[in-house]
Amino acid sequence: MSADAGPAFRGVFPYLVSPLDASGGVREDVLAALVERLIAAGVHGLAPLGSTGEFAYLSNDQRLAVATATIRAAKGRVPVVPGVASTSTADAVAQTRAMVAAGADGILAILEAYFPVGEAGVEAYFTAIAEAAEGLPVVLYTNPNFQRSDLTLPVIDRLSRVPNIRYIKDASSNTGRLLSILNRCGDRIEVFAASAHIPACVMLIGGVGWMAGPACIVPEQSIALYDAARAGDWARAMEVQRSLWRINELFARHSLAACIKAALELQGFDVGDPVAPQVPLDATARDELAEALGAIGAL
Repeated sequence: MSADAGPAFRGVFPYLVSPLDASGGVREDVLAALVERLIAAGVHGLAPLGSTGEFAYLSNDQRLAVATATIRAAKGRVPVVPGVASTSTADAVAQTRAMVAAGADGILAILEAYFPVGEAGVEAYFTAIAEAAEGLPVVLYTNPNFQRSDLTLPVIDRLSRVPNIRYIKDASSNTGRLLSILNRCGDRIEVFAASAHIPACVMLIGGVGWMAGPACIVPEQSIALYDAARAGDWARAMEVQRSLWRINELFARHSLAACIKAALELQGFDVGDPVAPQVPLDATARDELAEALGAIGAL
């Protein structure tokens, strides 16, 4: 990374939920309380409007309100990297400019698509966001399980040469793909794991942390895993990883936002239900989640 590229992003960046009231307004007090809890636990940054933040179900006004409330609550103590997502390049650029004006420390760039978009269009979309970010670090986010247009290795390689595109968060569940990115792009771009990966394994191959929803509900355990990996204590890292994997299994089985919102409700945060037409967890799933959280000391 270049010397003038700003502070590096490292460690555990929870994907925040978007707590809404019945009229669709952001519950800023609840979001602020969650931010305080996570910062007190020692997280290294905050990422509102990722998948856990239900960005695909929110209006642009709601998205900006969530990001602004998070930035206000963080008070500069940790970097805030909100998501920008659209099917339109012009709209993504407008969102990016609004996030920069609100005080974001970086941008998590996401491509939504109805019609599939070819490599040239994908590259142009992310390049436009990077230009609109006014030098702030950009994290590419790709999730081939849900997106119609993926970031291919050649496109990632070319985008890694844009000076402020410095990170990628890949939710493909294919850890070998992460190693391919690292091998191909060298030190031009760094990798964050997702909850679809095994974070300890991603750290072993050179990852710099993970951006994921589970860290919202198990921040201390996530940080313990990260610290052990950074120290090269792989036995300890895997001990923590094994204990956390039950949470990942539940997220894979049930709706992500519903799981995390239910877990936060169990922990005392009135975040509300997932945005319709998503549905809350049923009683059986909530009981499974409560049991899993209790087993690792997260309740």
